[in-house]
Amino acid sequence: MRLGVDRLLDDTHAGARWRGKRLGMVTNDLALTSDLTRGREALVEAGWRFDVLFGPEHGLSGRAREGEHVGDIADAATGVPVRSLYGEHVRPAAEDVAPLDALLIDLPDVGSRFYTYIWTMSHVLEACADAGTPVVVLDRPNPIGGDVGRAEGPVLDESIASLVGRWPLPIRHGLTIGELARHWVRTRAIDLELDVVELQGWSRHETAIGRSDLTWMPPSPNIPTAATALLYPGTCLVEGVNVAEGRSTAVPFRVLAAPFIDGERYAARVNEERLPGVRAVPYGFTPLVRDHAGVPCEGVILHVTDAEVLRPVRTGVRLLSLLAEMHPGLLEERPGVPVPGESDASPLEKLFGVRGAFAQIVSGEWDDPARLAVPDWLDAAEPDLLYR
Repeated sequence: MRLGVDRLLDDTHAGARWRGKRLGMVTNDLALTSDLTRGREALVEAGWRFDVLFGPEHGLSGRAREGEHVGDIADAATGVPVRSLYGEHVRPAAEDVAPLDALLIDLPDVGSRFYTYIWTMSHVLEACADAGTPVVVLDRPNPIGGDVGRAEGPVLDESIASLVGRWPLPIRHGLTIGELARHWVRTRAIDLELDVVELQGWSRHETAIGRSDLTWMPPSPNIPTAATALLYPGTCLVEGVNVAEGRSTAVPFRVLAAPFIDGERYAARVNEERLPGVRAVPYGFTPLVRDHAGVPCEGVILHVTDAEVLRPVRTGVRLLSLLAEMHPGLLEERPGVPVPGESDASPLEKLFGVRGAFAQIVSGEWDDPARLAVPDWLDAAEPDLLYR
């Protein structure tokens, strides 16, 4: 497999014409080359020049905690100044991008609508369009697979705008980050010169679990494994309710637990559902952060048994509705905290993408997997697909 950054380095793509120009780059330490070198360092060593770098959520290091605002720094590896795009500002300033000949984007993604890196990219696309600065996206695989036929909704209600979702997109979308850039430039009418440096040697049906040469590098602190990424489109919904999702443990987003859950009964009920591609095992832990910090909790740990048939959003929805059935009145929606520039939607509404998400999920309205189907998505995305 050749990643987009690999193809710039070996001059096998027309994007190599930007070598020697005034450039910026949106990236982090987790965007590696195929030989496990940080992409920006490899480019600098090969003679590429960067005037400015931009870091998404978790910072240039990729290690800052979720939600932690990161300030501007100098990159210890290259000496290039770094502007944070997570904190006081979520899009580049005009004075940082207008002088550039082009801006490169090289970020790992996890294939879920509410992962913030793709929405940081959306702001970058708009800022560069305003400044007249071309954008070059160095493409990477979608680690949970690019079979658009496996996409799961719902599609985001655009009135629920935030940094976990700005524009209509299913939760599991099936696109690479380069294909998403193409989709948004086209469908949002972003007047921009866009160049995507395509992957070579990747097929849409492949996931990071099934491909041994796709070295897994955690794209952020709480996505430690490929199995976590596969479950994340469903288990991240737990962040919208009063249940711990395993942050501060070795298995975040593979576990969910709370003081009111009977882990043995819960695991048995989950397995009775025969949800495709997943099994639950009783599991307890004491969270160190967020919900129920310092309080012993019981729940389950999820194991991916078949990545091909797993439907993570269906799994996450049923996990929540089962809890509501088993523990009436104890499952509660987490209240929202106002965020400047974002909608007034609750955390669960922002994640699920639908107003009234909590009441609908706990009542079982979304238990039927047909409700999560997005039959129009393939046609909507088809013009932007780069791989077969």
